[in-house]
Amino acid sequence: MKVPVRIINRENRLSRNYTLGIELGLILSLSLFILIVKVQFNPGPEKEALAVYVQEEVIMEEIVQTKQEIKAPPPPRPVVPIEVPNSEIIEDEIIDLDAELDLDAPMDLPLPPRPTAQQEEEEEEIFIIVENPPVLIGGIASVQEQIVYPELALKAGIEGRVIVQFVVTKDGSISDPVVVRGIGGGCDQEAIRAVKLAKFQPGLQRGRPVSVRYSLPITFKIYNKDS
Repeated sequence: MKVPVRIINRENRLSRNYTLGIELGLILSLSLFILIVKVQFNPGPEKEALAVYVQEEVIMEEIVQTKQEIKAPPPPRPVVPIEVPNSEIIEDEIIDLDAELDLDAPMDLPLPPRPTAQQEEEEEEIFIIVENPPVLIGGIASVQEQIVYPELALKAGIEGRVIVQFVVTKDGSISDPVVVRGIGGGCDQEAIRAVKLAKFQPGLQRGRPVSVRYSLPITFKIYNKDS
């Protein structure tokens, strides 16, 4: 089979042109690369605007603590001397050192005053706990019998217990009665009145009578409320 000559020549020409194009492209690429490498770019110095920020300074002032000064009192004024006239004569006291001192002679010294009865009573010791406590003669019933129920307490219906504190003296009498717990309505005053009428056997300490502080409860109770 025979191939036409024209077709063969055309293929040879295209093959040469293709090869030539590739070579020219490589040459141009290498030349451009070399040119880029050799060319030095020296851009001009750019002035950069530098913003300077000044930080605000805060100055802390040291606070000086003030102290209150205590001033010393002024010195006393000097005493002005008093002039004594030359005509005035100051007599010197003459002390007799040769006088004899008689130690055997009686000395006239005043005697101390004797304590009065009132002072003896004030100095008298009041006991709270003794060996033999006071004994109420007739018992508590003897005091309750003396109670007259106050009219105000009856109308108000006041009941309860009044505690009276007092001192049983050496002779068994009552001294300084006071109400330490009351109920009012006139019952407190009636309790003191009844206690003053009581009689005691005095308390004994080491076999002798002494004053003793004592407490006594007085009961107020309305038994016939309907009458």
